[in-house]
Amino acid sequence: MKFTNKILPFYLVFGASLFLFSCKDEVQNQVISITSSESIKTDSKVQYKEPFRPQFHFSPEKKWMNDPNGMVFYKGIYHLFYQYYPDDIVWGPMHWGHATSRDLIHWTHKKIALFPDKLGMIFSGSAVVDIDNTSGLGTKENPTMIAVFTYHDMKGEKAGTTNYQTQGLAYSLDEGETWMKYDGNPIVKNSGMKDFRDPKVFWNTDTNLWNMVLVAGDHAQFYTSENLINWKFESEFGKNIGAHGGVWECPDIFKLKIAGSHEEKWVLLISINPGAPNGGSGTQYFIGDFDGGSFKTTQKDIKWIDNGADNYAGVTYNNAPDNRRIFIGWMSNWSYARDTPTKNWRSAMTLPRELSLAKINGDYVLKNTPVEQFKKQGTNAFTKDEIILKANQKTTFDYQYLNQSAVQLNAKNENLKFVFSNEVKDSLVLNYDAKGKTFSVDRRHSGMVNFEKSFGEKIHNTKIPNITTETIDYQIIVDWSSIEIFLNGGVYSFTEQIFPNKPYTKLSIQSNENQEIKNLTISKVKGIW
Repeated sequence: MKFTNKILPFYLVFGASLFLFSCKDEVQNQVISITSSESIKTDSKVQYKEPFRPQFHFSPEKKWMNDPNGMVFYKGIYHLFYQYYPDDIVWGPMHWGHATSRDLIHWTHKKIALFPDKLGMIFSGSAVVDIDNTSGLGTKENPTMIAVFTYHDMKGEKAGTTNYQTQGLAYSLDEGETWMKYDGNPIVKNSGMKDFRDPKVFWNTDTNLWNMVLVAGDHAQFYTSENLINWKFESEFGKNIGAHGGVWECPDIFKLKIAGSHEEKWVLLISINPGAPNGGSGTQYFIGDFDGGSFKTTQKDIKWIDNGADNYAGVTYNNAPDNRRIFIGWMSNWSYARDTPTKNWRSAMTLPRELSLAKINGDYVLKNTPVEQFKKQGTNAFTKDEIILKANQKTTFDYQYLNQSAVQLNAKNENLKFVFSNEVKDSLVLNYDAKGKTFSVDRRHSGMVNFEKSFGEKIHNTKIPNITTETIDYQIIVDWSSIEIFLNGGVYSFTEQIFPNKPYTKLSIQSNENQEIKNLTISKVKGIW
């Protein structure tokens, strides 16, 4: 589907605002208008005002992007590398793009870090800082930043071989600005596995060795090394456990403390495509124990880090400050990633999220919620301490910046529905069913949905048994082409792309039961570009 010139002006209305509140409280339907007294301002960076361009999520300046790679923190800088094709807005020969940030919110685009070479395209991987110079590629005075990644030999794949994916190494002596390939690549060869890729490398302080986890078709493999170059195979995991509706991809493993206790557990992330609960791509997780050589779990059920359709291939930062475990995912789905209605660029990342472990009803739950730094992006918040909804009553908010907003509230653990809409009758519906213990996202009529059949084909329903509290905290974050929802501080999260024909300007909150809403806040989120 192509854009018309009529769409663009509606995506140029976002700007700084001074809020005036006009409230009309009625017995059955409450209407609250949030208006601005300032003139509309536009940004000189026109490329970031394209239709559907995220205003506070990372996206490439132009062309195609997918998986986050090489996420590492060093000397106050968060490095984000990513799968990148600089010549088209569809997938092609993969490079590593590069961006940096000091706060995980505002990003600086850098030059391409890694280019394909005679060994193949540059697929996903990870990065570390070799502080003690175990590799011998730098010095202790000037530690190397080292990237370990998958080479994909397209010629070998086309020739029908099965060993066309190997693991390579590159290093930087100037903190990620420029990169050199290791002369001895590949550092891990392939003995004949069709899918053998996506190495996540980290320093294990328990064993004083480097660990690597990668995926091999339908399972994960673990390796150890003293120097990041010579790797020893240790074990494998997962052939007969977890979701297996598609190929395993993009693993990660890390240790977290259980909230409110001294207990620690290891978390293993595995992305899978297809086979996610709402179709296409998704990321599952396992809670267990890891001794540096093998991972074990007693987990029987399948757990997902996000239950929306558009959070895939996510991994976490190495060396993040204060031992925080910070996660970023690719905000798309391979079912329709190549077809979304953007012109000059394609794809964005999720908001950076902090991961934590909790125990609910005796079960380990991996929570994820936007990083603390995101709170600083909210501006000129409208607040309402309490709204009492009688059964079938509706409260509607008129707000021109709804497509660039954060909504937070606390409500009774009773049925509750949110409807985002606009003047051309697009509607995005979120619905919590208390009795059925389900949460759903209905984007069937959310705007442009016909660019690929599965995008708007059905309502996305999720069972949420771990919502056990008497009230529920809702956090809903809307950007120009996405919505992210967090329940009870990320016990459940949902990430979905949306492509409204015009920005949403109305939010209706309703229930078929008596409801009590407290501490409602609606904030415009400042753009980052």
